[in-house]
Amino acid sequence: MATLDLLSISKSFGAAKVLHDISLAINDKEFVVFVGPSGCGKSTLLRIIAGLEEATSGQIMIGGDDVSNAHPVDRGISMVFQSYALYPHLSVYENIAFPLRVQKLSQQDMDTRVQRAADILQLTDKLQLKPGQLSGGQRQRVAIGRSIVRNPKIFLFDEPLSNLDAALRGDMRVELSQLHRSLDATMVYVTHDQVEAMTMADRIVVLNGGRVEQFGTPMELYHHPKTKFVASFIGQPNMNLVPATVTGADAAGLVVELPGGCRMTLPVEASTVAVGDKVEVGMRPEHVHLGKAGLEIDVNVLERLGGVSITYGTAADGTRFCASLPGDARIDEGAPITLGAAPEDCHVFDKSGDVLRRRSAPALVA
Repeated sequence: MATLDLLSISKSFGAAKVLHDISLAINDKEFVVFVGPSGCGKSTLLRIIAGLEEATSGQIMIGGDDVSNAHPVDRGISMVFQSYALYPHLSVYENIAFPLRVQKLSQQDMDTRVQRAADILQLTDKLQLKPGQLSGGQRQRVAIGRSIVRNPKIFLFDEPLSNLDAALRGDMRVELSQLHRSLDATMVYVTHDQVEAMTMADRIVVLNGGRVEQFGTPMELYHHPKTKFVASFIGQPNMNLVPATVTGADAAGLVVELPGGCRMTLPVEASTVAVGDKVEVGMRPEHVHLGKAGLEIDVNVLERLGGVSITYGTAADGTRFCASLPGDARIDEGAPITLGAAPEDCHVFDKSGDVLRRRSAPALVA
């Protein structure tokens, strides 16, 4: 079984600690994505799994075997890099077959493996071409094909789509998801693009400053973020974070006052905050609606996209706010609008950035 277990992985470069005690359990045949901003440690963690970097401390288990000190070729992994790393003078066939020639496989075995990879990646009619005759997406498929023929236990992908244009990235996301299903293999994928993470992953690891902020399914992270960082990083457009002041608590939940004097009662536990404390209320752009009472926003920019209108504006205190409204919503740039949100769709974060736990039953606006 191609399970992957990371046990208390830490990594330092001199005095700089870049990974802090990371423990993860990745299941057999699972597609897991490491996501986070530049410098969060996601590529370093992937390189440690691959054996290209040595962990300062911790263990790496693949299929139940400790491979912490094993050579990369003995780990049963195959890695696809951001750069295609193809040999320009070799044909597609020879580029895919290269690791098999190194292993000195027979020509018959090599032909069988290369043809299978080419069939999966729709490269059968391209096998005699050189990389320079291919599109960016086709070259990336060749790089993936070179990994497939090795029959690894685990596929590792280090931002493989970052060199492609937007349209090709969308196409390749679909192809990689289909590839995962057809190979039924364990895959670990690194990206800074949360759209790639949300659309492809079975589970997502959100990294920040070398630490795991949250590990869960895309919809768990979307609906139940544990921290302000996860809430603002997952979702497109980004979640709005509105400063608010705690004014009280009752049986329905926490009462807060938003900029402009709007008050809401939110169904969260109030035991860790007190009256007068500053919190932030998270509202996703797609969860707000036009209303007669609520948060007043001055519209600065309006993007009409057909079925949806993306509205960018500012609240009374200057807080930026984005709303995803119906395409034919009656709004104009430069004019104020009033926006509301269902309390159960809102999130509340304390001053440390941790989410306040929801109550078991949602409450209504007071």
